[in-house]
Amino acid sequence: MSPDTALVPQPTLDDFPEFVSIPIRIARNAAAWPDKRAVMCEDKARAWRDFDRRINRIARTLAGMGIGRGDKIAILAANSIEYLETFMGGLRVGACVVPLSTMAAADALEKMLDDCDAKVLFLSQQYRDLVEPYEDRLGKLIDGGRIAYDFRRAGWRDFEEWRERASDAPFEVPISQLDDFNIIYSSGTTGLPKGILHSHIMRDMLAVRFTAFEYGPDSVSLASTPLYSNTTLVAVLATVGLGGTTILMPRSDVVKFLETAQRERVTHAMLVPVQYQRILAHPDFDKYDLSAFKAKLSTSAPLRAHIKADCLKRWPGHLVEIYGLTEGGASCTLVADLHPDKLHTVGQPGLGSEIVVLDEQGKVLPQGEVGELAGRAQLMMKGYYKQPDKTRDLFWHDDRGQLFFKSGDMGRIDEDGFIVLLDRKKDMIISGGFNVYAADIEVMMLRHPDVIDVAVIGIPSEQWGESPMALCVRRAGAGVSEDEIRDWANGQLSKTQRLVAVEFRDSLPRSTIGKIMKRELREPYWAGRTARI
Repeated sequence: MSPDTALVPQPTLDDFPEFVSIPIRIARNAAAWPDKRAVMCEDKARAWRDFDRRINRIARTLAGMGIGRGDKIAILAANSIEYLETFMGGLRVGACVVPLSTMAAADALEKMLDDCDAKVLFLSQQYRDLVEPYEDRLGKLIDGGRIAYDFRRAGWRDFEEWRERASDAPFEVPISQLDDFNIIYSSGTTGLPKGILHSHIMRDMLAVRFTAFEYGPDSVSLASTPLYSNTTLVAVLATVGLGGTTILMPRSDVVKFLETAQRERVTHAMLVPVQYQRILAHPDFDKYDLSAFKAKLSTSAPLRAHIKADCLKRWPGHLVEIYGLTEGGASCTLVADLHPDKLHTVGQPGLGSEIVVLDEQGKVLPQGEVGELAGRAQLMMKGYYKQPDKTRDLFWHDDRGQLFFKSGDMGRIDEDGFIVLLDRKKDMIISGGFNVYAADIEVMMLRHPDVIDVAVIGIPSEQWGESPMALCVRRAGAGVSEDEIRDWANGQLSKTQRLVAVEFRDSLPRSTIGKIMKRELREPYWAGRTARI
């Protein structure tokens, strides 16, 4: 997809005359606060001056290889300062950056690398085994386009040696607001994941709009989820863009998170729901001084109401839940401390977005009725990279011809305009012709004192087609049985919701950004049958 074209209509310069690209923001930050810390990771730190100069070297080295506007560079590595420098250096030379999931299988990564047309690949030792099986088939990589962060191997160039000969003098290429910024590959799909293509204006406006959550030059933002995730990037780019300090954690760890937050006087963190659950459950949580927090953000999956309530009681600062698609469109914000009676919702449409609820025929449903959420906003992706048909599959137009993205999420709009999120459309259970929403059952089951985590899935039923089943994690030391939990739940559920069974699990499978992998949970029960798994 050309930087100048997009299947999805994009804003004009008149819409956002204040546009300043992230690479230019970094240079300005370096001039304003040369000695202030820009980024930290474990025992290393870079001041803004050094961060900016190293980015210049990377951009110049890429330019010397022939990389320029719209070319793709890919990164497969754990969080590190070098990763962030590479990302920003790629942007500064005008390239589109493709951060790859370290959770993807080798065959999926091979497809992504081919699909995105990457000319350069940056790789760390930890993930060599995800590349080496098909290394000889990466024909789109240019000569010298294999860069190793922390290992030596024939055919690969050492990262520091690769960049050290270039000048660190200021480097700038013209960047348009509609130029390609990154491709984020979707997760949880079969076959080739969809490459979500974002523009520079979409990313720059994160910095502008996150000032509403008190991000700014004095922010100290702790990132404990992977940089390949849009969840992580939205907070990191806001911090970098506004001149704050970004602290990167190579992996999520509750104790290290709490220790770092206390020691560094962290003001902001973007976390996923399972992290809130684990951090608040740590026996020493209340011993840590987290008083510097201004705001904690949550996204990627619904944050349970009881966890929000616990967080409001025990963790200083605002609690902000953000619901939205990586593709853009539907967007909601709930500042939980300002709306304590709406903790069961994901908030109201914000940031210039509009949300409607659609029935199966694509007609708008009245307020209060359940259907598929669809949304529109000023800022939306340019499209799925090289997949126009799948891009069009998202489209829904209202009677004024305005484009909305269908979300695949089921929900309703309450009497006050707050969005109540239910299930993914593909996860909805259809039992005896009735729609059963796992989220409703899960919320109820979490009220049981011995249930600390739960996922409800549909399993085959000769009588009803499929029936709900609950997979539960028990509180440590609890002696309650599976049948007792099932009977307790069924005593409170409607006939169509009643559980056919309860099974205990030690833990539930989650992605690196905390989403329960329901497809993986369903698959064994539907093996050999036709089902939406």
